[in-house]
Amino acid sequence: MTVAPVPESLKKHPRLGQWLSVGADGRIEARTGKVDIGQGISHALRLLVAEELHADPEQVHMVTPSTAASPDEGVTSGSLSIQHSGSALRHAAAHLREACRARFAARAGVAIDAVALDSGVFSAGGARASYADLVDAAMLAAEVDTRHLAERAGRPSAFGDRRRNDIEAKVFGEFEFIDDLVLPRMTYGAVFRPRTLRAEVDEAAWAPLAARLRAQDGVIVVVRDGLLVGVIAEAERVLARAGKLVEKAALWRDHAEAPARDEVAAWLKAQPLETTVVAERQPTAPVRPPVRTFRAEYGRAYLQHASIGLCCAIAQWQGAELQVWSHTQGIFNLRRDLALAFALPPEAVTVRHADAAGCYGHNGADDVAFDAAWLARHAGGRPLRVQWTRQQEMANSPLGCAMVVGVEAGVDEDGRLVAWTQEVWSQGHGSRPGRGATPALLGAWQTEHPAPVVVAVNPPAVNGGGADRNAVPAYAVAQLRVVNHRVLAMPLRVSALRSLGAHVNVLAAESMIDEVARALGRDPLDYRLGHLDDPRAQAVLRAAARMAGWGERTKREEGCGRGIGFARYKNTGAYCAVVAELVVQAGVSLRRLCVAADLGLVVHPDGARNQLEGGAVQAASWTLREAADVGPDGIRSDDWASYPILGFADVAPVQVELIDRPDLPSLGAGECSTGPTAAAIANAIHDALGLRMRTMPFSADALMAAAQGAVQD
Repeated sequence: MTVAPVPESLKKHPRLGQWLSVGADGRIEARTGKVDIGQGISHALRLLVAEELHADPEQVHMVTPSTAASPDEGVTSGSLSIQHSGSALRHAAAHLREACRARFAARAGVAIDAVALDSGVFSAGGARASYADLVDAAMLAAEVDTRHLAERAGRPSAFGDRRRNDIEAKVFGEFEFIDDLVLPRMTYGAVFRPRTLRAEVDEAAWAPLAARLRAQDGVIVVVRDGLLVGVIAEAERVLARAGKLVEKAALWRDHAEAPARDEVAAWLKAQPLETTVVAERQPTAPVRPPVRTFRAEYGRAYLQHASIGLCCAIAQWQGAELQVWSHTQGIFNLRRDLALAFALPPEAVTVRHADAAGCYGHNGADDVAFDAAWLARHAGGRPLRVQWTRQQEMANSPLGCAMVVGVEAGVDEDGRLVAWTQEVWSQGHGSRPGRGATPALLGAWQTEHPAPVVVAVNPPAVNGGGADRNAVPAYAVAQLRVVNHRVLAMPLRVSALRSLGAHVNVLAAESMIDEVARALGRDPLDYRLGHLDDPRAQAVLRAAARMAGWGERTKREEGCGRGIGFARYKNTGAYCAVVAELVVQAGVSLRRLCVAADLGLVVHPDGARNQLEGGAVQAASWTLREAADVGPDGIRSDDWASYPILGFADVAPVQVELIDRPDLPSLGAGECSTGPTAAAIANAIHDALGLRMRTMPFSADALMAAAQGAVQD
């Protein structure tokens, strides 16, 4: 069995009690710094712990993450929860199991090998004991011995098909989210702000607006700090009336030097750039020079998270201590920046995770937490809840970056790839809290004494990169050069969106290799397989092709197409291949998506399939529909009419096949299907129409423009 390296979070928090303990009711309490945003990670981690402890999953309780009691595992992102937190908890559980086995053997006066363990009960010679009988403070104070996990082999979870215990409650509206949390004497607040990072206040408009707001029945406090206006009320309905008054007052003069959608590519290239060489490789032996070169550029517009659920937070000040309830993806990162924003020591801030609508990327959850904390200072020690409106959610959350990716591929006289250049232009893909010297929270940038605006950066290559994520193709090419140009301007805030740059980089690489294969008269699947050395990569391609009946099509239907896309996420994570089948009429209608993935050891198959399917559906929506409408006045697409997403009626059947490799480390499923899905759709459109679509979204208008351009050419 291949064992994953010991995660950094376990090295940082080596004590057993930081991960596991026994509750007063006898249940095993498991702690993680990763949060559940609807992806079911708490269920999967519970299964891992239960298997290592030889206990029923119902005996394991996942403690809600908080900065007061959880290990610091950074941000829940990058499809790393199973790889990092799962590995840490498995090591901790294996240590606890063997420590309890040794203690029981000593008490019973038997050899360790004579001790049986079943359903969390140790037994030998008629004696029995549970974990609750054996665990004490000294055991929990010990450092985790990671050798115990390495001694085990085989599949670590016997409960992979165990159903999640939160689904039914969510389906029937019985699950409690942060929106349902009501604390004693709670008040309700709203924070109003401009739609751009920098703006001017019309001071003549402020005085009458403030008077009208204070005159509203139910309003407790009206406060202003720089660009921010806050209202505290006894009931939420009062805040809606206040919002209408603020909108009517036209308090702010917004301005941002943001490009129009059709100018994004030129704008990105015209900005100040920070250029880095991501990868460069020269032939180690003589190779034949390219006899034919293919060049193209691919890209996308700015994207929005467009979460159906709205961001919400609760905050309460008790003297100089702050408590926050939030659905942030990084409880410790948020704590750090809240402490910076309010000049507090970090230990004076407690962030408790609360369930809410999930978001794959950096949405407004941290910002609304700041709003609640900022406004709660005026609530007289009472807890205060802030929930953004639909318009605030879509106008104020960070955008996913617009991107341009240029690819140049050279082939020799046999049609083999011998040279590949990939060049990326994009802003940085990360402006999350907790990573800089100043707070990366929207409200902290808009007070009277604002913190400096944090310009988005890219995660380091060791974490998968940002704009350059998956910019290095998986295919064997003798001469390779990959360059990333980070755009240093940020007129509107950008940050992480599911899969970061992989969505566009995989589209670019997989579109280009498809284009080369078809130009050479080669089958796109065979051409890919011929340039891949990794058998796991070949296996997922063959699996997706088999699911779709790749070699069985004998008759072509007019307007119908089929395309394939592949990537290994971050070049180090999960392997995924997708085949898209579609028909083009007025626009593109998907008929089927076939997804094959190799996630190493699969802990919870149903959850993994859900993650892959969700990633494919979201990528289809980005690829076919989504583009933010931005301008000098900020983000204009602030509702479903101005920012259409794929509707339920447009979602095609998604078939998922998992290649389970129980002797290999687990790999995350959440983001690996996005890039291959976009590429498969682009290649299927070309198969259907002979049009090579290169800039997303591939909407009906874009298809018509491309068709007209092809006729004119």
